[in-house]
Amino acid sequence: MVRYRRNRVPGGTFFFTVALLDRRSDVLVRHVAELHASVAVERGRRPFRIDAYVVLPDHLHAVVTLPPADDDYAGRWRAVKSGFVRRLRKAGVVIPRNTRGESALWQRRFWEHTIRDESDYRRHVDYIHFNPVKHGLAVRVRDWPYSSFHRHVARGILPVDWADAPGAVAMPDTGEPA
Repeated sequence: MVRYRRNRVPGGTFFFTVALLDRRSDVLVRHVAELHASVAVERGRRPFRIDAYVVLPDHLHAVVTLPPADDDYAGRWRAVKSGFVRRLRKAGVVIPRNTRGESALWQRRFWEHTIRDESDYRRHVDYIHFNPVKHGLAVRVRDWPYSSFHRHVARGILPVDWADAPGAVAMPDTGEPA
């Protein structure tokens, strides 16, 4: 069995990409309320801060900070993913099973990157907020509803027209696989 090497930093801040198995699906935006509920339940069980996020039809990105002395982001993602599947099934959504009998909704793994410094943090938050434009889902960052960009605008962290001008934001290299 392959052993994935994860950088376990108690209290660390991490960038994540979590994707559906079927990258043509739009289940995340069609059932965004169930996704948010699954995240909220897990945050109630084991707290963590969501610094930035974006939910796209087939994947999501997030920058998350764990509490001091806690490094279990993998357990949190496992709980969010399984909670989402349970909520979908309860809502009557048919989710196929793989040959092992597991739900075939999510990719088994996720992409994770440990945030190293303030510049790395800013690059990843910008990447998250610009991602709907990158994927052609929105013309302007502010047009995509499933993003922490709106929270950042409300708090005065970013202007509402952030990245509106062509070439205003260079897509940062996050190291994420294409």
